[in-house]
Amino acid sequence: MSEKTFNKNILIAVDDSENARRAVSYVSHLFAGVKSFKILILHIINPPEEDYIPTSAEKEKWLSKYKLKVDVMLENYRQVLIDGGFDPEDISVRSTLRYCPSLSECILVEQNETQFSTIVVGRQGLSRSEEFLFGSISSKIVNHARNCTVWVVE
Repeated sequence: MSEKTFNKNILIAVDDSENARRAVSYVSHLFAGVKSFKILILHIINPPEEDYIPTSAEKEKWLSKYKLKVDVMLENYRQVLIDGGFDPEDISVRSTLRYCPSLSECILVEQNETQFSTIVVGRQGLSRSEEFLFGSISSKIVNHARNCTVWVVE
C-alpha cells in the first residue's frame, strides 16, 4: 500500500451560490492566521449548448459577459480569505472554460492536475429526490475522489 503525502494546498470549487460562500468562509475561519497554506479558488465555466447560443459571435459575447461576472465573484471570494488573515500571495483564482459532462469530473481533473490534497465544496441545496434524479456534484466528488481529502460545507 503506497502512502500519500498530503500538502497544505486547498482547492475551493465555487459558483455564485450561498453554499459556495459558506465554503470559502469556512476555510477562512478555520485557518485564520495559520501560515503556509496555498489556496486555489476555482470556477469551471461550462460553455452553453450550441442549441442555446447558435452563432459563434453570440457565444463569444456570452462568454465575455459571463467571464466578467466570474472574475468579480472570484475576487470577492479572494478578499474573504485575505480578510480572514491569508497572505494574498498564497491565494490564486482560476476560471477555466471546459466542457463538462459532469462538473464533478472537471473539478477532479483540476485537482489531479494541480495535486492539491484537499477539495472544498459547498453542498448543493437539492432535495433527496432531486439528488437521486440529477445527482449531486459534492456527492460525486466524495465518491470519486482519490488521493485527496474532500470537505463538503453546508
